Amino acid sequence: MSGKGPRDVAVIGAGIVGLATARALVQDGRRSIVVLEAEDRPGAHQTGHNSGVIHSGLYYKPGSLKARNCVDGRDEMYEFCRSREVPHERCGKVVVAVTPDEVPRLRELERRGKANGLEGLKRLSAGEVEEYEPHARAVEALWVPQTGIVDFSRVAQALVQELSERDVEVRTRARVDGVLRRSGGLVVRAGGEEFEVRNLVNCAGLESDRVARLCGVDPGLRIVPFRGEYLELAPDRRHLVRNLIYPVPDPELPFLGVHFTRTIDGKVEVGPNAVLALSRTGYSRSDVSARDMLEFLGYRGFWQMARRQWKVGAMEVGRSLSRSALARALRRMVPEVSAADLHPSGAGVRAQAVEPDGSLVDDFRIVEAERMLHVLNAPSPAATASLSIGRELAARATRIFGSV
Repeated sequence: MSGKGPRDVAVIGAGIVGLATARALVQDGRRSIVVLEAEDRPGAHQTGHNSGVIHSGLYYKPGSLKARNCVDGRDEMYEFCRSREVPHERCGKVVVAVTPDEVPRLRELERRGKANGLEGLKRLSAGEVEEYEPHARAVEALWVPQTGIVDFSRVAQALVQELSERDVEVRTRARVDGVLRRSGGLVVRAGGEEFEVRNLVNCAGLESDRVARLCGVDPGLRIVPFRGEYLELAPDRRHLVRNLIYPVPDPELPFLGVHFTRTIDGKVEVGPNAVLALSRTGYSRSDVSARDMLEFLGYRGFWQMARRQWKVGAMEVGRSLSRSALARALRRMVPEVSAADLHPSGAGVRAQAVEPDGSLVDDFRIVEAERMLHVLNAPSPAATASLSIGRELAARATRIFGSV
C-alpha cells in the first residue's frame, strides 16, 4: 500500500475539473485527498488543448447543469485568476448572424442568455457591428461582454499550487488500472502502486467511461473522441479580429462552429472543426490507436450517430483537409480572410459521450455509485465552470460519502 493509511478521497484525473474538485473537497473538510493523473503533468489533455475562452453562459438551456455551473463558475474563475495572478482578460465577444434565417436563432440565444442571468447583452444592427469588430459582417449580431480569455493550463498550475499548500498530493504517471472493493473502502491500483481510499471521484475525461467500468459501474454510454483542429491568423492579419467572433451555432449539434478567438498571448486562432479522432489522444491525423478504434467501431451508438450526422461529418473532414474550405466558412463572418492568412496551430480532442441510440450527450453527466462519483460527460464550458462543478461534486460527495 502507498502512503500512511487510507485517504478520504481519490480523485482520478488532474485535468481542471479534477483539480477543482479536489480543491472543493478539501475546502469542504476532507482530511486527506490524493489526485491520480495518468500523464506526466496535470492538464495534459482537454485542459491544455482548448481555446482558452471563459464562456459567459449564453448558449445553454436555462436550468441545465451547464447553464448553472457556467454562470456561477465564470465569475468564480475571474476571481480565482485575480487572486492567483493568472493573466486573463474580460474582453467580450460578438456572435454574428450573417443571413436573415439565422436571426431567429440569434434572438433565441439572447433570450437564453437573459434567462441565465447574463448582464449587458446588446443586440447590434449591421452598422453597429463595426463599432466592436470593424472587419466583421453580419445582418444582426449580439454583443456578449462577460466572455473572456485565459490560458487554462496556467489556471491548472495555480490550482496545483493551491492544493500543494493544502497538503493535497497530486501524483503524476499514476494511470489507474484497477479498483477493488475492500471492507470500508476501496483499493485503487495506479502507476504500480496501491492506494487505499474510502471514496473515489472519477474525473478522467477521455478515459472516464473506462475508469467507470474498472470500478464495476456501467456508464451507460461510450466516449467517442473528436479532434478539433486550430489554425491561426498570420501576425500581419491579426488586426482583422479585435477579440472573439462567433457564428450562430447549429442547434442540432453540441459544437459552436468555427470561430475567431484572440488568445491571452495575442494570437488569433480560428477553428476548431470537429473530426472523428482515431485515438483518444489523437491530436494529429497520424495518431491511431487500434484499441480506441475497435472500441468505437464496435459500439452500436457510434453507428447510430454516424447515420444521423454523416453529412456534417463529411463537411468537417472537408474543412480539415482543405484550408480553402475553412477560409470560405470564415469569410462568412470576416470577408477579408483568405486561405493564405491561415497557418497551422494546435489541436484538442473532445471527449464526446454518445448514448447507445446515437444521441450526443449535451449536458454534464454525473453518475453516483456506492462510495463513488463518476463525471462521464464534461464538455465545454467545463473549463470555465470547473470551480463550480467542483463545488457541486463536493456537495454530492458529502451526501453519498457521508461526513468526514
